[in-house]
Amino acid sequence: MATALNSDGVQQVLFAQPDAPIRISVYEWSGPENQTIILPWTTIVTTDDLDRATDTLLAHQRGIAAPTTAIGSAMLAGFALLRDQTDCWKRTLDLSGDGPANTGPRPQDIGPAQQPPGVIVNGLVIGSGNQFGDDQRIADIKELSAYYRSYVIRGADAFVESALGFEDYAAAMERKLLKELQSLALGQADVTR
Repeated sequence: MATALNSDGVQQVLFAQPDAPIRISVYEWSGPENQTIILPWTTIVTTDDLDRATDTLLAHQRGIAAPTTAIGSAMLAGFALLRDQTDCWKRTLDLSGDGPANTGPRPQDIGPAQQPPGVIVNGLVIGSGNQFGDDQRIADIKELSAYYRSYVIRGADAFVESALGFEDYAAAMERKLLKELQSLALGQADVTR
C-alpha cells in the first residue's frame, strides 16, 4: 500500500486538486473478529501528510490473526468506518483478499440496509501459488475475480483489480488507486463547471 501511494502516478493525481483532498484509513482483516486499524482517518493534502501516512503503514507489523477469510466481517468493518465520513462526496471501500469467504457472514448476505448510502466497494484479488504465472495460478485468479464480481463489489462503476501474487500487490494497488483517484479528479472537475 505504501509503495503504491508513493508512486509518481498516484502522487500526481493525489495532489492535482488541493481543494479536494483525499482522506484514507487502512485496516487489516482476516477472521470475523480480526479487524485492526493500521492508519486512522488521515487527510492527504501535502507530501508531509503522505509521508506520515506511508511511514505508519511501513512501520506496521501484521498481527497474529485467524487463518480464515471473513470478507463479510471485513466489509461490515469498512462500512462502519465509512459511515462517519458523511462529508465525503465519494466514499469507496477497497477490499483486498486472496480467497473467498470461508467464515463469518458471507458478503452476498450483507444487505443494502447494512451498507451506507452511496458507498462503492471495489476489490483487489491476490493470486496464490508460484510467481511464474502457471496455468493453475491464472485459473485461481480468474475464479477469485469472478467471486468478487459476483459477491463483493457494489455500486456504480465498482471494479476488481488483480495481483498475480503478493509480489505483484504494490503494482496492482497502484493500478487500482489510479482508476479510483482519476475518476475522483474527473468527477471533481465536472462538478466545478
